[in-house]
Amino acid sequence: MIGRLVVDSRCDVVYADDLRVGEKFELGSYTVTEEELVEFAGQWDPQSFHIDRESADGGYFGGLIASGVHTIAVCQRLSATTLYAGWSVIAGVRMRDVNFLRPVKPGDVLTGKLVVEEVTPDDRGRALVTVAAEILNGSGKQVLTSVTEMYMRCRPETD
Repeated sequence: MIGRLVVDSRCDVVYADDLRVGEKFELGSYTVTEEELVEFAGQWDPQSFHIDRESADGGYFGGLIASGVHTIAVCQRLSATTLYAGWSVIAGVRMRDVNFLRPVKPGDVLTGKLVVEEVTPDDRGRALVTVAAEILNGSGKQVLTSVTEMYMRCRPETD
């Protein structure tokens, strides 16, 4: 099942108990520009293969590549704008099993999906929700996979 959004008809909010294990959600797309790639890396990961075109052209990847941290940030942006803006997220808890599988290059259009792996309610009106993310390049090849755990509110009880 892809992209089924069960929402609270009163305010269009997705609660933890609306999610089902195995449910898949498509994310939007994002194009990584060379300017952005270099600017991000210049501030957060200033290695030559991220910020110096001449050095990168003669390097292992044959050109500039995005920082892995940048790729994680794109994944978060896609998740937040496509899904989390409508989900009743309290806060992230942990990101694990982060895998950088292929370099992201200037001009790459990144897309992806999230799969719900676990929803564990507690007695505080919330649930620990675990999602697996997969980010693909324009050729449909994985560039990033990760697992994120977050707390989400459960649907409020009504009278």
